[in-house]
Amino acid sequence: MGGYGDPNQKIDYVFKVVLIGDSAVGKSQILARFARNEFSLDSKATIGVEFQTRTLVIEHKSVKAQIWDTAGQERYRAVTSAYYRGAVGAMLVYDITKRQTFDHIPRWLEELRGHADKNIVIILIGNKSDLENQRAVPTEDAKEFAEKEGLFFLETSALEATNVETAFLTILTEIFNIVNKKNLVADENQGNGNPGSLAGKKIIVPGPAQEIPAKNQCCTSL
Repeated sequence: MGGYGDPNQKIDYVFKVVLIGDSAVGKSQILARFARNEFSLDSKATIGVEFQTRTLVIEHKSVKAQIWDTAGQERYRAVTSAYYRGAVGAMLVYDITKRQTFDHIPRWLEELRGHADKNIVIILIGNKSDLENQRAVPTEDAKEFAEKEGLFFLETSALEATNVETAFLTILTEIFNIVNKKNLVADENQGNGNPGSLAGKKIIVPGPAQEIPAKNQCCTSL
């Protein structure tokens, strides 16, 4: 798993994942660490929206992760619905040294659930775990919240590259498994001619997570 991918390889899936949370919690640093294995000490605030991609192999399939990063500042909230459209995964990021950023997580989660697909895979990320001596959010508090809300949870350090790869692989593998299960269920039902048996267990994953037809590998846009 992992690696930065061959640009010429066939892409089997494209998964859009959004990063959300207050400004200055390290969303852009997490993205830079995952997409380019970089960390910048003088990172500027993100203006508006940007995204980066990285291609990984999961269970012998080529998966392009399209990771969207947005400004946490209130004045950019107007981008909301376009930002979430088609997202199949979300990373909710707070700073373990700033309690306020954790206290705002329920609000971010509410916004996410209001705009995104209901089956979106969500992971809660406590970033800056290298600053343990300045910790303001106990791991247990976050773990408890994640369990209550049904989220994955990890603490990361973009600076030290701790758990960043693991966080992305966790979310992408879960999305991959959901999509595969959905395809499997659809195949089974086509096989036995009984569409009714899908009732009650259908897994819907929004657009960009569909398998890309071999012929047409172009462009999902907002």
